[in-house]
Amino acid sequence: MKEALWWKSLGHGKVKCELCPNACVILPGKQGVCQVRENREGRLYSVNYGQVASIGLDPIEKKPLFHFHPGALVLSLGTYGCNLMCTFCQNWQISQMRPSCTVLTPRQAVDMCLSQKRRHPGIIGMAYTYNEPTVWYEFVKECAKEAGTEGFANVLVTNGYIAEEALGELLPLIDAMNIDVKAWDEGFYRRIARGKLDPVLKTVKQAFDSGTWIEITYLVVPGENDKDEDIEGLAKWLSNIDPGIPLHLSRYFPAYKHDKPPTPLASLERLRAVAGEKLEYVYVGNAWKKGYADTLCPQCREPLLERGALELERVNLCQGACPRCSRKSDIVGTVWM
Repeated sequence: MKEALWWKSLGHGKVKCELCPNACVILPGKQGVCQVRENREGRLYSVNYGQVASIGLDPIEKKPLFHFHPGALVLSLGTYGCNLMCTFCQNWQISQMRPSCTVLTPRQAVDMCLSQKRRHPGIIGMAYTYNEPTVWYEFVKECAKEAGTEGFANVLVTNGYIAEEALGELLPLIDAMNIDVKAWDEGFYRRIARGKLDPVLKTVKQAFDSGTWIEITYLVVPGENDKDEDIEGLAKWLSNIDPGIPLHLSRYFPAYKHDKPPTPLASLERLRAVAGEKLEYVYVGNAWKKGYADTLCPQCREPLLERGALELERVNLCQGACPRCSRKSDIVGTVWM
């Protein structure tokens, strides 16, 4: 355990957590919604500090990040806990349960990344992912600092449900984020995720304004958030920030408390066309078909990066630009092949 950041005492042993918009008031011996921040005798502690439930060497495309060092690898770490309660959660075994964990210090995690890089030169850094990493705030912050001293990039794969002040303190350490916008409807967030949409949109804007590279994921759940107007609303809002922000429309599969059948591919293709009216880069994820994951030049539609299921297969850039029309590509960092 480690004493948590972002809380205050309310007296009489009660504390208020200020890490996320839930703003949980927690009694002694109890935990917040996230299940990992606990009141111990009037002080708030992170009970999952250093607890690693999942670890793996992943292609950056798995996060998914398609425009940040394409083809690179990242050492991915996750713990347990989440500050939302999505009924369709695809990772419920670690977000809503308490699995067995390995204990690591931030320094040990970074040393593991260094060791792996000696064998895999394409490793560019570390990703905090699998569960919701912002509820692991103290560990992520310290690990990201250690990783930065070694020249590693830090990637956050998040639901974006974090208080503005806490995010502002973390963002200088984070190079890229995939932010999961779950719906374009406040009612959906309340009913399905037990949260609110507005704080997530603020996270998107705050991260973009900070200079952190961002990409957006939207899990398309049949009958819940799959109307054309849902995607049109999100795409229009993102385009007003920057039409070059990549959007990943991800296929849902039955999980946790949600038993509806998987998202039809035809729905994903239709919604991709809707989003493409406003955004320059729209991908279909959690499903594979030729072209779903390819990066096309927004100006002439020439394929710039061609991908298989999760791997970069072909690079068609000329000095970082489209070989046909010479438009500069919207790629951050090195392309690894």
